[in-house]
Amino acid sequence: MQLFYHPDLNSDATECFFGEEESRHIVKVLRKKKGDEIMVTNGKGRIFTGTISEASLNSCEIAITSHEKTVRRMHRLHLAVAPTKNSERYEWFLEKATEIGIDEVTPIICDHSERKIIKKDRLEKVILSAMKQSLRSYLPQLNQAMTLEEFLQQDLPKRRFILHCQEGEKVDFKRRLEPDKKILILVGPEGDFSEAEIELAKSKGFIPASLGEYRLRTETAAILACATVALINSR
Repeated sequence: MQLFYHPDLNSDATECFFGEEESRHIVKVLRKKKGDEIMVTNGKGRIFTGTISEASLNSCEIAITSHEKTVRRMHRLHLAVAPTKNSERYEWFLEKATEIGIDEVTPIICDHSERKIIKKDRLEKVILSAMKQSLRSYLPQLNQAMTLEEFLQQDLPKRRFILHCQEGEKVDFKRRLEPDKKILILVGPEGDFSEAEIELAKSKGFIPASLGEYRLRTETAAILACATVALINSR
């Protein structure tokens, strides 16, 4: 069943109204009509079931018949990933990370970053679409882009890892993970983190970690880290 999104719904909701863009998608693209059943999420873990009471290209009205709260998994994953030179690769990363399961993403601008400006509105649409496609009920949070130095000044989770390609001692990422924990992972740009950035991250408690013997693209490393965390926390 198709999942739709309406951020303003709460447990007391008895009806839901969609604007022109979503209504056109419901009626013209999906060919839904009055009386059809659909599901809607508020992106905060609650899924509503309802029937279409009014269907037009300009406005759709849904009569809510039931709702349920999705039990959120114990672990939390925050990925801080440098924007890729090719913006489509970053969008691909966000799409797949949302499907696999992620809670928060921060684009970080690094010394070797070739792209320093992102289109946040566009990336939020990618995340929203992936959430609906994968039938997830929690919308990942996309933060404003910031420099790595600015990011490291924040209050950060206890379990922190930095993935980089430089020589030096690193732990095996998958063997250092524990289920049901808050995890933060730093992934650098195509040119990798600078030595100064690695040392700064280490001084802030980040543990250098390895995903294996091969060098990976930024977006590939981020996806592999995301999938590894998901597998460790699978039931």
